[in-house]
Amino acid sequence: MKLLLESGKSLLEGSKNNLSLLANASAFIKAYISDLNWAGFYLIENETLLLGPFQGLPACVEIGIGKGVCGTSFQKNEVLNVKDVHQFDGHIACDSNSNSELVIPLYKNGIGFGVLDIDSPVFNRFNEELEAFFIELAKVIVDLYEI
Repeated sequence: MKLLLESGKSLLEGSKNNLSLLANASAFIKAYISDLNWAGFYLIENETLLLGPFQGLPACVEIGIGKGVCGTSFQKNEVLNVKDVHQFDGHIACDSNSNSELVIPLYKNGIGFGVLDIDSPVFNRFNEELEAFFIELAKVIVDLYEI
């Protein structure tokens, strides 16, 4: 995973703006991590998480703060690794094929700007190693993101 993380970092460092950064990050995740059906970003705007760059089927456009896995992760500023989304009270089912979900809140200098959201059709897809990989990749994204 270390080599993959270095590859991702090299790719993302070439981004010229936030849009290209997030677009390439979602494409990188979807291309190189197996058993995913969605990878992308929701970005904060007017106290709502709005759909940003992603790879996968069309998705929910707006998610309220504190709603679903994404809104809860952002509100609590806490990584949420949901092994079975059907057991998460208030889960928002944008894709009925999703069975597990990993959401990482994105905060820079104390300012939250969104979440990295990754879905899988496989239950319990995100083991400790994969969760740690995504947390490190999110740190790279946060460092490069312009607030």
